[in-house]
Amino acid sequence: MNAELITEITDGLKKLVGTDSGFGSVLKFDFEGQGVARIDGRSSPNVVDNQDLPADCTIVISPENLMKMFRRELDPTMAFMQGKMKVNGDMSVAMKLGPIMQNAAKAAGM
Repeated sequence: MNAELITEITDGLKKLVGTDSGFGSVLKFDFEGQGVARIDGRSSPNVVDNQDLPADCTIVISPENLMKMFRRELDPTMAFMQGKMKVNGDMSVAMKLGPIMQNAAKAAGM
């Protein structure tokens, strides 16, 4: 189990999403049975937590591959095409993740 990495991802998402992201949806990252990180962009203020609750869209990905995506070492489209990432639910919600990923790359100095 990679609990430390999941905690790091959750803390990073909290900083990136903030209290009013304009996301307007609920997105959950399912770390292949190791845990989850959930962005609730509907609540005010926005919430990022590790509760395994229903979401508009669930992205199934390993914590390591998500970190690679944040660092721009793994392209989201390629990850999807290679089966490293699966999207369940509303695909348009997953597409809203783009600005958050860009902010993650900026925060990492990329």
